[in-house]
Amino acid sequence: MNIEIKKSEKPIKYKDAINFLEKRLLDINANKENELIWILEHNDIYTAGTRYKKTDIIDKSIKIVETNRGGKITYHGPGQLICYFVINLNRRGKDIRKFISLIEDTIIKTLSLYKIKTFADNQNIGIWYKDKMKDKKVAAIGVRVSKWIAYHGFSINISNNLEKYNAIIPCGIRDKGVTNLKKISNQDYSNLKNDLIKNFVSNLKTSASLL
Repeated sequence: MNIEIKKSEKPIKYKDAINFLEKRLLDINANKENELIWILEHNDIYTAGTRYKKTDIIDKSIKIVETNRGGKITYHGPGQLICYFVINLNRRGKDIRKFISLIEDTIIKTLSLYKIKTFADNQNIGIWYKDKMKDKKVAAIGVRVSKWIAYHGFSINISNNLEKYNAIIPCGIRDKGVTNLKKISNQDYSNLKNDLIKNFVSNLKTSASLL
């Protein structure tokens, strides 16, 4: 199993990233390219998945980019780690729920290396941190599947500006909050992306070998 690992140091334009993913999906379907894990960052942008509602927008002056991923509205920007992927589920049992669980497990295990305890919620997709007052989302997940190839990805808030979320109802969830790793524990996260890639690849190899 060959998975290309791509790490971009400079911010990538959202549309350019999605075009790259969709081209890779077609190439994987044609057996021309390897699967992909891509770590990057976007400049400020609000994106809306296929299930978003206009009522999820609080500040009507912001620009929303509609996408074909699952989920609702979220924010991307500096200080947020984005992990995009193009992964062939034909090799992994064609089970999207198991794949989402694999992503959740990858994030939870990676954050545990930094002594941060997080959890998944069956009712609200994403990864959550239990604050004293209420549950707060620290990682968002948005996936689309075409020809049993999964793409788009997930994001982990590290040191991003949380005030940006005041313009929207993040992921359409009204009764929970949003946080980032620096708010939870002010430590060095410079190696987080490498830890994340290692755990993600390990989980993907395990899922393929179980078939």
